[in-house]
Amino acid sequence: MVWPFKSKFRKQIAKIEITGAIAGSTRKRVLEALKTVEEKKFPALLLRIDSPGGTVGDSQEIYSALKRLREKMKIVASFGNISASGGVYIGMGAEHIMANPGTITGSIGVILRGNNLQRLLDKIGVSFKVIKSGPYKDILSFDRELTDSEETILQELIDTSYQQFVQTVAEGRNLTPETVRTFADGRIFTGEQAVELGVVDRLGTEEDARRWAAELVNLDPEKTEVYTLEEPKPWYSKILPGNKVKNGLTSKIDWLEFELSTSGLPLWLYRP
Repeated sequence: MVWPFKSKFRKQIAKIEITGAIAGSTRKRVLEALKTVEEKKFPALLLRIDSPGGTVGDSQEIYSALKRLREKMKIVASFGNISASGGVYIGMGAEHIMANPGTITGSIGVILRGNNLQRLLDKIGVSFKVIKSGPYKDILSFDRELTDSEETILQELIDTSYQQFVQTVAEGRNLTPETVRTFADGRIFTGEQAVELGVVDRLGTEEDARRWAAELVNLDPEKTEVYTLEEPKPWYSKILPGNKVKNGLTSKIDWLEFELSTSGLPLWLYRP
């Protein structure tokens, strides 16, 4: 027997927000949300991205999940205040992309940073004894300079990650890799410039993106509701009103933890 009534989710648009630096926690939350979107059989997904980017592997996993999902539904990405580097990469998983005219986007490239405290350690008389199985086991150690051969290894690592980024943008936006390389040099640009470059399809707000998603699946943009899959709120949000805690000390701690945990890792991240 065929059930005569469609699921209520078939008449709604799912929405997932990606905010802040992309790391393991973001990947886990978004992948779980995408699984829910698929199970509930939403006809379309609105992906709101407000992120400077983040770790390479986590961005790639989210992108891959979006790419699989768009075979079953329409996906519209809406770039917010900033959608740069890894934020752009994730956006390539959407079939359609919209940005505000002043959105900061681009920063297509890879960065790797380490800390060299050798001069400081020499001043205070601290040194380390390292026993290692090979000459590169302590590459990017904070107590010494990189050797020439280590710089070559790391540059090759960065170049490989960069080529992956360029290829994904080229495939996602129907551009040639050569065309993408003309603006994929780490520069940032506005949403308006992104349209001219072919990175973004249209200019508009999140509301415009919602209406576009509704139209793509033949739903009434005036009446179609959005079902937001929200990030679980911390326990203290029930006690303290608003987002004051998150926007204050907690957000600074989160960013510090991200900086420490990703030191020495290749990042698709816009660092102003």
